[in-house]
Amino acid sequence: MTHRSLIAILRGLTPDEALDIGAALVEAGITIIEVPLNSPRPVESIHRMAGAFGDRATIGAGTVLTPEQVGQVAEAGGRLIVSPNVDAEVIGETVRRDLESWPGVLTPSECFAALKAGATGLKVFPAFQMGVEGLKAVRAVLPPETRMAMVGGVGPDDFAAWRAAGADGFGIGSALYRPGRSAAEVGRIAADMVAAYDAAVGG
Repeated sequence: MTHRSLIAILRGLTPDEALDIGAALVEAGITIIEVPLNSPRPVESIHRMAGAFGDRATIGAGTVLTPEQVGQVAEAGGRLIVSPNVDAEVIGETVRRDLESWPGVLTPSECFAALKAGATGLKVFPAFQMGVEGLKAVRAVLPPETRMAMVGGVGPDDFAAWRAAGADGFGIGSALYRPGRSAAEVGRIAADMVAAYDAAVGG
């Protein structure tokens, strides 16, 4: 399974469109899909997509704030837990259930706290606030194997600059999906983003 470090953030997704949108993303080459828990009936959407695409994609939840929510996502078949913050209890429960933990960080202290708690990788959010130069500075003090995904204000035009500064991947939200956008349109946008990502990583 080819896993580009591109995360589709489907805030506002409904269960009724989950399979069509999910299929369009996977077909375009985006195989990491996050449904934020402040979407309508998110656990149901995760359950449907995990059942349909779980062998080809990593499906999970965003805006995960409690250990209880981690359990709900795990029971729905989700394998990815993304949070906007560093919460050691959430990270701990995620690790205990053998899921991927990507807490939101912005400062060096948050980065180290997340890693100490067992995070799989770090979601820098909002990435535009850290900036490319900030990422270079933070990268210099983090363990070299630390995986970092940039979320918030990043797009295809600056993938290469972020990659050069040490970013591993990117989370894309409303630029890719917003409520009311058709699966066909999401698929077209996703294909363009995949092409830009492959160019940035030399793939």
